[in-house]
Amino acid sequence: MITAMIFRALDTRAVWVISILMLVALAIPFCNLVLPDGNPMHLPNYLMPLLGKYVTYATLALALDLVWGYCGILSLGHAAFFALGGYAMGMYLMRQIGSRGVYGNPVLPDFMVFLNYKDLPWFWIGFDNFWFACLIVVLVPGLLAGVFGFLAFRSRVTGVYLSIITQAMTYALLLAFFRNDFGFGGNNGLTDFKDILGFNIQAQSTRAALFAASVIVLAVAVFVCSSIVNSKLGKVMVAIRDAESRTRFLGYRVDNIKLFAFVVSAVIAAVAGALYVPQVGIINPGEFSPANSIEVVIWTAVGGRGTLIGPIVGGILVNAGKTLFTGAWPDYWLFALGGLFILVTLFLPKGIVGTIRDAFRRKSPQRSDTAQPEQSGDSGAPLVTEPAE
Repeated sequence: MITAMIFRALDTRAVWVISILMLVALAIPFCNLVLPDGNPMHLPNYLMPLLGKYVTYATLALALDLVWGYCGILSLGHAAFFALGGYAMGMYLMRQIGSRGVYGNPVLPDFMVFLNYKDLPWFWIGFDNFWFACLIVVLVPGLLAGVFGFLAFRSRVTGVYLSIITQAMTYALLLAFFRNDFGFGGNNGLTDFKDILGFNIQAQSTRAALFAASVIVLAVAVFVCSSIVNSKLGKVMVAIRDAESRTRFLGYRVDNIKLFAFVVSAVIAAVAGALYVPQVGIINPGEFSPANSIEVVIWTAVGGRGTLIGPIVGGILVNAGKTLFTGAWPDYWLFALGGLFILVTLFLPKGIVGTIRDAFRRKSPQRSDTAQPEQSGDSGAPLVTEPAE
């Protein structure tokens, strides 16, 4: 019965996406750990953290799509939630180093010893426990999103003004984390990680496990977002996106609905950041850069906002392209990225997934008035909802 209720809350395409992701979570580590080097299907070790990074970026893009594609909230500050989750995990990883650091201090991280800290700051207490770090990963970004969203949405700040405020928020955090006396490593950030849950973070098996965990988190995020947008709440979110004043006039608590979506999106972004850090091996204030948030918008637009599937495709494809492009022409990547965004805006305004969806609709036979193949569950809301122009 519970299984039936879960699948009724999902669109058929969401079930397929989750199934594929779970298969990938098993297949990629298998190709890396089990298949020998001479096998053509073998994946080299260096690819595991790189693929894991792409998956965390895809999760971040999915988080943005929940608020932008379905609620009409163009956030230019989602990198802040991603980075906060990363710093929380980085603090745990720094506490695991112990006396193996350069200065051999069993309590203070190396950068604190270098800056003549005498005692561990109070906000670092508890990060020697993994469960505490996981709690902070969810709690702090969720609390920040809740306070920020409460003040912004209750003041009815919308449109470009809200986008500017979110960008100002992440820029303020960037400046704060750059300070050496802020207690987070300043410009250098947190790095030189050794272990996670007692396992060597550089070990082949650990990297494969982190990749699998990233894919599973992405699958859970797809489940959560699809459950929301395929519910009656999801229909109201789309109504807010398309006609907020009219939805408010009908009696819906628009502020509360937008706040809920914003907090859920921030938590998903933070969890993605927490998985990003152990695979990349560093977290510094550069992750708060407003340019990073703008890149997330580009990933979502390229894949197709308001589709859930599109941001995943866009996040992986654009970042894979970035890796290849910067390897050949590193000085021209930003020009290529800007050109890509312009081309997508002009010729693929609905993104890759949205364009493919429309092409299939034109080729499919005309549906009868009673047939509703895209609908599922009690609400009947599709996974791919066309965003307003």
